[in-house]
Amino acid sequence: MRTWTPPVIPELPGAGEAPKLFNTAKGRLEHPAIQDDRATLYVCGLTPYDATHIGHAFTYLTFDIMQRAWRDAGIETVYAQNITDIDDPLLERANATGVDWRGLADEQIGLYRSDMHRMGMIPPDHFVAVTEAIDEIAGGVEELIDLGYAYTVPTPESEAGDDIYFDVRGAQRQSQWRLGDVAPYERALLETLSAERGGDPEREGKRDVLDPLLWRSARVGEPSWESVVGEGRPGWHIECAVIARQALGELFTVQGGGHDLVFPHHEFTAAHVTAISGKPLAHAFCHAALVSYDGHKMSKSRGNLVFVSKLLDGTHAGHPVDPSAIRLALLANHYRTEWEWFDSDLERAERRLAAWREGLDRTTAEPVSASAVLQQLRAALANDLDTPVMLATLDAALAAGVDDPCLVAHAVQALLGVKLQPEE
Repeated sequence: MRTWTPPVIPELPGAGEAPKLFNTAKGRLEHPAIQDDRATLYVCGLTPYDATHIGHAFTYLTFDIMQRAWRDAGIETVYAQNITDIDDPLLERANATGVDWRGLADEQIGLYRSDMHRMGMIPPDHFVAVTEAIDEIAGGVEELIDLGYAYTVPTPESEAGDDIYFDVRGAQRQSQWRLGDVAPYERALLETLSAERGGDPEREGKRDVLDPLLWRSARVGEPSWESVVGEGRPGWHIECAVIARQALGELFTVQGGGHDLVFPHHEFTAAHVTAISGKPLAHAFCHAALVSYDGHKMSKSRGNLVFVSKLLDGTHAGHPVDPSAIRLALLANHYRTEWEWFDSDLERAERRLAAWREGLDRTTAEPVSASAVLQQLRAALANDLDTPVMLATLDAALAAGVDDPCLVAHAVQALLGVKLQPEE
């Protein structure tokens, strides 16, 4: 699937350090294993029916900054992202609005692609829609069946066959994966989260209430595909398991996404891959915090969404917003800290951006060393992507004036994706 044009990333003198990152699975900061100066990253993409809100943007900006840190450290990055362009929420929205689900998905993917380009996000090297990989995903389900990690559940409402589920208890007995490897939570919480996040604990015939769907057999009125495991469509977790493994190989550097994906999605994606390959999915699991608005977590079900496209075109704030200002509004929050969006955040970011641009032209008797500023920015970036410290560093330096404005401007654009000067 087509991505978008990559942003300009200026080259900087010297090199930064590979960042320490918080590994959710281990509950600690660590340097994910990087082999041959090459980092591989998989970030779960959106379901295209409500693109692109600020919560999405905060997540994808987190992994944009992660890649910028790696690249500044001289590490090659290979980035893969999926698009879940067939899923129950997409079908429900299409039915509710009386539109074709394919048309809705195509429209929203186009909007997402435009938003990411205008926001200066590094595009994925592998950008894969689920509908482009149905045969490969079905092949992954077949492998799990052959290995004894899957079973069928009677499905009388389908004339195409029975649904196929992943056997959580069997995988724990026979594979290296253990429930809680990614999400170290108590069983009661896992059951609650499964019910809230796409699981079906009430489904009769399952061996364990947590067992996730691998393949949904065809139903009347639903899209389906012929495959080696029958006519139907894939479950959520096996989609990412197969796409990630095919794009990046086994045991890649970081699996990323929003914090609401820790369980069940990333737990069971890891379970599927480990059951098939005998190896863990990734060295580290990194998650961006959730964003609230109007007192609640930003979500499609509540409708409390702030859309990037409406900020950019001026329909939200009453004037078109500079993409760099949106980035600054997001970067003022550390990626692991939950926060609430207020329109005043955007106003504050616009004032900050204007002050930084003015600060580049400030001349003083004792300007701040631009090289020292770059060193401080790199140190904060290496410390678990501490963007609030980076912003505070730049506030102070540009208020005082710097001895090499061009270097600072290039550093801000390369490390934060914020433009202080017109592109050359």
